[in-house]
Amino acid sequence: MSTFGDDAVHVHTQSLRVTYHETDGQRRVHHANYLNYFERGRVEMLREMGISYKQLEDAGLLLVVTEMNVRYLAGAEFDDVLELTTELVEVRKVRIGHRYRIQRGDELIVEADSTVACIDRQGAPSRLPSLLNPPGRGAAG
Repeated sequence: MSTFGDDAVHVHTQSLRVTYHETDGQRRVHHANYLNYFERGRVEMLREMGISYKQLEDAGLLLVVTEMNVRYLAGAEFDDVLELTTELVEVRKVRIGHRYRIQRGDELIVEADSTVACIDRQGAPSRLPSLLNPPGRGAAG
């Protein structure tokens, strides 16, 4: 039973077309490129929420991936149109939890979970901006 979407604070969906340079010798997406897709989803989700990642960085806050768990279920290929769904599922004082799904039509290609931490330019943990922490959600560290 999937809990995808059941506990999300925010959900963002976008389409991606697989480009040739993202593929390996078999014209399938190289496994490492899915991480780039996930990052694109996180950045675009923030933008949709009214938060500019560039402005966060300019203010001295960096969002760094501390954990990534990926499950590869099928292979996407050159020129496929994929749907990436990025969910914000947990917001704590300095950490954010995301869940991802990449589908080709109804076929689930990849699913993943990540933890992202907020740090300052010296690498010390830093409290997330209040825009990311809706009232009543995740108050722990």
